[in-house]
Amino acid sequence: LQVNNNGVISFDEPVTQYTPDPFPLVDGRPFVAPYWGDVDNVLGGDIFYRQTTNPALLQDISRDITQYFPKSPFTATWALVATWDHVAYYGSTSQKGNTFQAVLTTDSKMFYIILSYWDIQWTTGAASDGDAETGLGGTPAHAGFNSGDETNFYNIPGSQTDAIINITATSNVKVPGRWVFRVDDFQVAGVDPPQLNNNCWL
Repeated sequence: LQVNNNGVISFDEPVTQYTPDPFPLVDGRPFVAPYWGDVDNVLGGDIFYRQTTNPALLQDISRDITQYFPKSPFTATWALVATWDHVAYYGSTSQKGNTFQAVLTTDSKMFYIILSYWDIQWTTGAASDGDAETGLGGTPAHAGFNSGDETNFYNIPGSQTDAIINITATSNVKVPGRWVFRVDDFQVAGVDPPQLNNNCWL
């Protein structure tokens, strides 16, 4: 499992490409794209990730997943938490940064992805023909996941358009800035759970 600085979590092999392609990509490579774009954390920001079996953290994750998918009670036994904290874009001449997070979690049978977005200030870097001052234009970032086949994939609305900058206001679980998927048996949440705080699981 690879946490790539370009906003992608991949399996088996890294994803080195910075300009995103729309899903599905049918080359057999499964990966999650919290915010696939021209991240350059040398210019600014940090990337943190950890695997965890911390009981309190897993309890919080389990509670949220069960509310989003009430027909499938879930007790997490493991999670990977990856956070891109105020990361800059390639070629940046500004102080703009994006903050987003991915949680991959399982109970050894079911597998879920939670994508959370707190502050999105840019969509594109110079490697994707974006403007160095604004971080806009060119080929904007892509968010969602790709299983490597033609069937199991999801493009979060706005991906690779200027509208992706508004991802902090969109959701499939009625929590602005949060998108949740079950990926062992592909399901996109669409339930109407109680409003939850968009907490950061650091």
